[in-house]
Amino acid sequence: MIDEILKDAEQRMQKSVESLKSELAKVRTGRAHPSLLEHITVDYYGSETPLSQVASIGVEDARTLTVTPWEKNMVQAVEKAIMTSDLGLNPNSAGTVIRIPMPQLTEDRRRDLVKVVRHEGENGKIAIRNIRRDANSDFKSLEKEKEISEDDERRAQEQVQKLTDKYVKEIDEILKEKEADLMKV
Repeated sequence: MIDEILKDAEQRMQKSVESLKSELAKVRTGRAHPSLLEHITVDYYGSETPLSQVASIGVEDARTLTVTPWEKNMVQAVEKAIMTSDLGLNPNSAGTVIRIPMPQLTEDRRRDLVKVVRHEGENGKIAIRNIRRDANSDFKSLEKEKEISEDDERRAQEQVQKLTDKYVKEIDEILKEKEADLMKV
């Protein structure tokens, strides 16, 4: 019973860390990276379709992304989707290839992005602490129902705390890496 709760808590904590990583991938650094366009959807014959399903996304150089739609008539729709996204990018189409230059980040913009990253990190830590709280309350209810002893409950709570510390430390490492990446000119 205790092992199941611990396993569930650890899986949920891992998912929280993965979610944080995917959120941070959307935060733009100065370099071009295909994951910047992952969340963009394109109107593909009346249905919203992820950009990666209607075009190939590549990196031309450190500051330019290329998007090549698989159908020639999709160039305009892809270009429009990129323009209307919240990324503030200006795509240039040359035939069937769309080039997206990454604008240089200003110092103020970098600081703003670091604040966004820290906020996302704090949300990740809160999610992990909530998982710890849920697991601890499960242990308390098991102890109240006399399914486990008081000592088992205390040991289980210590294990959950160790898991919490491990994943909070992992989030701190991810944040430190991302902040260094953002502040690099």
